[in-house]
Order: sequence, then C-alpha cells, then structure tokens
Amino acid sequence: QVQLVESGGGLVQAGDSLRLSCTAASGRTFSSYFMGWFRQAPGKEREFVAAMSWRGGTIRYADSVKGRFTISRDNAKSTVYLVMNSLKPEDTAVYYCAAATVIAGPDADRYDYWGQGTQVTVSS
Repeated sequence: QVQLVESGGGLVQAGDSLRLSCTAASGRTFSSYFMGWFRQAPGKEREFVAAMSWRGGTIRYADSVKGRFTISRDNAKSTVYLVMNSLKPEDTAVYYCAAATVIAGPDADRYDYWGQGTQVTVSS
C-alpha cells in the first residue's frame, strides 16, 4: 500500500509555468514504483500525461504535452515532479499521480495507487 499526495496546482495564466509534486508514503521503496501523471478535465475522460520508470531510464509523454512538460523523480525524497511550461487553457484539469509495481507507461489500468489530485486552471 502506498499513499500519494499531490501538490503544486493552482490558477495561472496562459504561458505561465507550474511544478506539481507527488510524494509517496509507503512501506515499499519508492524507487520500486513506475510513476505516472494523468489528468482529467471536466466532462472528459482521464488521459495520460507522462510517465517515468523506476530510475528514469524510460520516459513517456503524451503528444499534447511533449516539449512543454517534464517529468522527473527524486527517489531519495520519494517524490515525482511534473514541470509544466507554456501552459495553455486546454491544460486545465485535475492532475493525478499514480504508482505501478509493473511497467505501466500510459496504461492507467496498470497503475495500482492514485493520489487525490490537484487542480490546475489556466486562464486565457
């Protein structure tokens, strides 16, 4: 079992940047989890944003955020980050981090644990 807590969301203007953090509290070593970020906008399905393997050797991004968002992790701090630059109104959503014990990538069904989400709102 692992508890994930996201932070860093907020209200920003288009073109601004935000850094989301997700800290894990678990009896299991954080570096054993494949970590991902997903988002869900009102009235839309949850969608994949980014994912990173245990030690960062594999990184995946959704096409919609490639070149603007960067995922990273600090295993010593049990934290995964999502730096979001050049934000657009269409990035507005609740952002969730998730942890998987297997190779997960963009497949939400492969993730075992989810955070409660943090709201990101981008005004035009």
